[in-house]
Amino acid sequence: MIQDWPISKEVCNRLTSSDYNYEFSNAIRNKRRNEQILSEGYDKSSDSYMFPSGSFNNFSDAVIKENLFRRLGTVLHSPTREGLIQTVFSTANAAIVDEATAFPEDNDTFDKASFSSYKIAAVSKLNNRFIEDMHFNVEKYLTNEFARRFGRTEEQVFINGTGINEPSGLLMTAETGRSIDTAESLSYDDIIALYFATKPDFRKNGVWLMNDNTALILRTLKDKDGNYLWRQSDDTILSSPIVISPYMPDIAASSIPVAFGDLSYFWILERQPLSVKILTELYSRENLTGYAAYERIDCRLIRPEAVQLLSIKMHSHLRPLFKFQDTFL
Repeated sequence: MIQDWPISKEVCNRLTSSDYNYEFSNAIRNKRRNEQILSEGYDKSSDSYMFPSGSFNNFSDAVIKENLFRRLGTVLHSPTREGLIQTVFSTANAAIVDEATAFPEDNDTFDKASFSSYKIAAVSKLNNRFIEDMHFNVEKYLTNEFARRFGRTEEQVFINGTGINEPSGLLMTAETGRSIDTAESLSYDDIIALYFATKPDFRKNGVWLMNDNTALILRTLKDKDGNYLWRQSDDTILSSPIVISPYMPDIAASSIPVAFGDLSYFWILERQPLSVKILTELYSRENLTGYAAYERIDCRLIRPEAVQLLSIKMHSHLRPLFKFQDTFL
């Protein structure tokens, strides 16, 4: 689920206008621009401009490809830096009643989830010869480049965030559904137990989350009759899809290498559209222009029981059968 930005319709229309697009393009190319038109997307506190709506939509589409939580989680938008988000959960069912029987009452649970605001930033530098080349689409390049950088940083933090000066990640907030003593003892039965530690309501849309090294080991697990745990025909375990992230830990001592559950309960709160500050003087000696982009964001697994973790307790000498090279620098 993705909600629209809570900015006025009038401002939104201006950010989609051809005038704002034209002046934003002039700004990022260091050309003369109309500051009055750009003021609709200008943030004085950071001396930055919001990307036009079309480019921000392209950024959103591109960042989804880089961050699995953007695809499987729930993205919300709020203009404030901190605050509470209303939540409601229901386990009520309908019932067959006769004409004289009262309707069954619900047992909905209303709550509030607290969200903060953490700044993710990046600087991209371009040679001025590229910027002056009208055949080079500066806006498209920056949109895709920032989507790549932000998406990968988001995914890493959304998994491993400690909650100290950064969001609390999935591994900090989900429940432990299965704990084993050593990495060497990981078995077919442990994965089955993790699956059934997850309540049926969260299993039906559940996914497995792990890295490549863990996936390679799980592919070799068999039951006592020699049947593989991992179904090769459609890359599922117990009919649930596998999602790979390079930011999940390896199978090792004191690690959490596998998570299973419904990631739609992982909420991402964006505080504002992508904005960029144009640095025309900082890198001028190198004939470069810098673009400092940032977003403010937070995340929360609002139902900790929706995702169950496999944790390993003790020291282990197990080494992955194959170590994939890290290509995500």
